[in-house]
Amino acid sequence: MNNQEKLKKIVQWIDPEERVTVHFLDEQDLNAEVTGCSDVLVDLSIETHVPHMKQTISMPLSRIDVSEDLSHYTRDPDRPLKHRRLMLVVDGKRPPIIY
Repeated sequence: MNNQEKLKKIVQWIDPEERVTVHFLDEQDLNAEVTGCSDVLVDLSIETHVPHMKQTISMPLSRIDVSEDLSHYTRDPDRPLKHRRLMLVVDGKRPPIIY
């Protein structure tokens, strides 16, 4: 999948009410919000173990595989329920969290 195809799938999930699943090599099944996306980078806000504190990162699309997570569903009650959500698989370790 090239960057334009990834961009097309990711842009649909830029919504503060929706979460996506993110897998790194060293951590899996993380909840995140897609805050922005270009044809080069995707901006993510990843939930941490500290309530109300998120890790904000930008990852190159070239290091990400786009897939669907069938084990989660969408959250926004004003939209039709989807029994899957976007999954981003990052080819690399999670960047360190700085508090």
